[in-house]
Amino acid sequence: MNDSSWGAPPQAGYWGPTDQGHGQGRAHPGHGHAHTPGQGHVQGAAPAGPAYDAHEAPQTRPVPIVPDVAAYGGNQDDDRGAARLSGSPVRNETNPEPMPDAAEPAPKPQKKSAGRDLSAAIGVGVGLGAVIVASLFVVKAVFVGVIAVAVVVGLWELTKRLDERKGIRAPLVPLALGGAAMVVAGYVRGAEGAWVAMALTALAVLVWRMTEPPENYLRDVTAGVFAAFYVPFLATFVAMMLTADDGAQRVLTFLLLTVVSDTGAYAVGWRFGRHKLAPRISPGKTREGLLGAISFAMVVGALCMQFLIDDGAWWQGLVLGLAVAVSATLGDLGESMIKRDLGIKDMGTLLPGHGGIMDRLDSLLPTAPVVWLLLVLFVGSG
Repeated sequence: MNDSSWGAPPQAGYWGPTDQGHGQGRAHPGHGHAHTPGQGHVQGAAPAGPAYDAHEAPQTRPVPIVPDVAAYGGNQDDDRGAARLSGSPVRNETNPEPMPDAAEPAPKPQKKSAGRDLSAAIGVGVGLGAVIVASLFVVKAVFVGVIAVAVVVGLWELTKRLDERKGIRAPLVPLALGGAAMVVAGYVRGAEGAWVAMALTALAVLVWRMTEPPENYLRDVTAGVFAAFYVPFLATFVAMMLTADDGAQRVLTFLLLTVVSDTGAYAVGWRFGRHKLAPRISPGKTREGLLGAISFAMVVGALCMQFLIDDGAWWQGLVLGLAVAVSATLGDLGESMIKRDLGIKDMGTLLPGHGGIMDRLDSLLPTAPVVWLLLVLFVGSG
């Protein structure tokens, strides 16, 4: 879920012109004259002059530095010996053409790489899952606290990256306090409480920023209001799911579908991906991966709605799975746009193998209101 561009690597096999060989007309110390092609000149070095094309050089691997030919006595045999030591082709009296180098073995094909430390990613993922499930099914209030902590850390990562990369100083203190209050208000008072908390948080951002000079005021408060909506307000829909009688099962369904969607996209895209989905935003995502996300999420959605959600039906799970796959993919692409604009690969380094908290919330945040709304339409608010 994470990437940026650092520019294209240099062309394979090309090291540029070099002056380490004995070039045409190069004078050797102690001899008082320059060698010419007819006087034991060592071939393989790049000819001088603008007509020379570096891509037509007889060899492209780097040439090790060897002692000057003068150290060998300055005759033709020593020139050839130095050329052999340096890896250059040798030209002699009986064979005027350069001796070709031995054929180099073809490079072995590289295996696809996931681009992450999978062992660390799996370990961290299992640990987070255990904490979430334990808090979800033991005491609901504890899970609300987990959501609030994730929101505060996510806001810290986002505002820190904005400041580092763009000089945008969105005020963290009112965002963190208002974000935590927003999650609690959503759990206690529902959608009405979430909207009121959102409005008060935005007002607090406007007032807090007034304590600093007016330069870039509009830019900073705009970023602050965006951060308040993007992280805590969207997260309140998870807290609102929890208020239903089968709230724990609804939240578990939401988490399972999002994780399965990401897993299906990764597995199918890594194995069969050929056609890019949005190359300018996230080059690693493919259309085949999106189909994998939809397929996995629809199957798991049908199972969850049939066996976990009260009064749910399997066909509702198919619709829910499709919606989750689309919203999770769009959420991932949305954060990729932010990271590309900032010129970073990950939002943080808090979670080994995953990046930061925001790199895990990118699919969850926009999916939460989608799941909440569809569950209310299908089975009621509970």
